[in-house]
Amino acid sequence: MATILVIDDEPEMLRFVARALQAEGHEVTTATDGAVGLGLALNHPPDLVILDLVMPGVDGRHVLGALRAVHTHSRILVLSAESDVGARVELLEAGAVDFLGKPFAIRELLARVAARLADAGEHDAPVREVLRVGAVALDVHTRELTVDGRSEQLTQREYLLLRHLMQRADHVCSREELLAEVWGYAFDPATNVVDVCVARLRHKLRCDVIRTVRNVGYQLQSG
Repeated sequence: MATILVIDDEPEMLRFVARALQAEGHEVTTATDGAVGLGLALNHPPDLVILDLVMPGVDGRHVLGALRAVHTHSRILVLSAESDVGARVELLEAGAVDFLGKPFAIRELLARVAARLADAGEHDAPVREVLRVGAVALDVHTRELTVDGRSEQLTQREYLLLRHLMQRADHVCSREELLAEVWGYAFDPATNVVDVCVARLRHKLRCDVIRTVRNVGYQLQSG
């Protein structure tokens, strides 16, 4: 999945957008200040920047211009309450790849993010990244699971859960940790979503590599 930087001075909006993107499997970094966001984008260029236009201090127009001046291929999606045609044309001519007026529906934002990332993929050389632990291989871009030459397609949650377990192979992951990292919310002792998702993963893996650690959580074993 993609790395995305969200720059917006409204903390609630920032959290809302970040969680929606994380639920899609993206790695999200946030900044509530234009200057901080610009520094992050220059030092660690993400696949996509989602940029609020009107911010105190260093505003979105400055960030857009400064970032494009250094990284000419930066992909920037602008969010703004300024929705007139002139503003949109100005920003697109300045190098933004898309513009979405506020207020917006989160489904539309996610659709535009997917489209802009797909556009980028058509021009970038594909890099296949595969996680491997023992006989288990996971393609991080296609969410395809391969075990001993047999392939299975994972749902988004199954993919996120398996990826986390593979990245922490041989370490015990508590249910609290998995719920926070994969589902994005605090532990609820009444929920069994982790256990249900692990059961589905085990069915697709068809091999005993996920060990239950009684009263704690789960461990993906490398050997």
